[in-house]
Amino acid sequence: MTPVDPTVEALLADIPALVPYSRKAVLLRPGAGGPSPDASHVGGPLPWPGDEEWPRCRGPHMVEVRERLSDAERGTLERIDRGARARRTRKGRHSYEITREEAEIRSRIMDGAGVLDRITWERIRRVPVSSVPGVPLVGVLQLLKEDVPTADWPEDMDVLQVLWCPQEHSELPGQAYYWGPAVEMHYRSAASLTAVADVPVPIDAVASYVPRPCLLDPVEVTDLPARDELPEELFGEAEAWAERHGIEYHRTVACREGWKAGGWPSWHLTDLVPLDCACGARARLLLTVDSGRDPDLNVGRFGELRVFTCPVDASHPLRLNIQ
Repeated sequence: MTPVDPTVEALLADIPALVPYSRKAVLLRPGAGGPSPDASHVGGPLPWPGDEEWPRCRGPHMVEVRERLSDAERGTLERIDRGARARRTRKGRHSYEITREEAEIRSRIMDGAGVLDRITWERIRRVPVSSVPGVPLVGVLQLLKEDVPTADWPEDMDVLQVLWCPQEHSELPGQAYYWGPAVEMHYRSAASLTAVADVPVPIDAVASYVPRPCLLDPVEVTDLPARDELPEELFGEAEAWAERHGIEYHRTVACREGWKAGGWPSWHLTDLVPLDCACGARARLLLTVDSGRDPDLNVGRFGELRVFTCPVDASHPLRLNIQ
């Protein structure tokens, strides 16, 4: 795998102060295809140790619960809507206005539910429900060390397998402000893996959390951080250099988009959110899972799910973030 990154190398040559902030990354570039179990791939079959059961998630899952409104509740909400439309017409505005009293009435009717289905007139709320005997995990990604040599591989390990529970989760242990699939990772020795066993199929999986099988076309790049993770003066130099060369810093050389191993995370939906391991070390980006394209996933409203690991001890719990 030959690095193809002349623009970043030129930038680093002209501004050496950026070199300590550069990180190697591998753009995985998944494309539709039928992967073999012994190759790097998204989705598809995973070889598994013969003496190890397929993992299941037994934690609480966020399940949609619908509650039909009474005729009186529906009538009240329809009257509130009619009043808001009438006020908007009289004032010549496009905004939706309700009075404080109407807002309080609507809040009581919704009773903590987050969504109202105006076709079926049902309140929709998400509630945590435990799963017995557990939801089988779905294989998301397999990486071979030969395809991602830039990662910090544990000694004698040459395969990384990433799985997740294809159900919604909220408030996972150690994951602040997170809503999405529960992720599990396994470093393996290829010699310990046998043929693909009969993998249990999860029932009622969230369709957008089940990836289509894809082949990978990995390429090594040098990744640079977003503005929030650079000294302001140094970022100004890098941005000015990019403008002189007819490129945009954040689109061309920083926080590379798409599926990738390593590199830097972007913070395009929020300000910088430092993710620290329980041991106190600053967690480091290991993997970015992107939405759309050939794997046809959808995380965080077509965003990115990022997996961070402890740089001191890879056995420490993962940190997850969606942007």
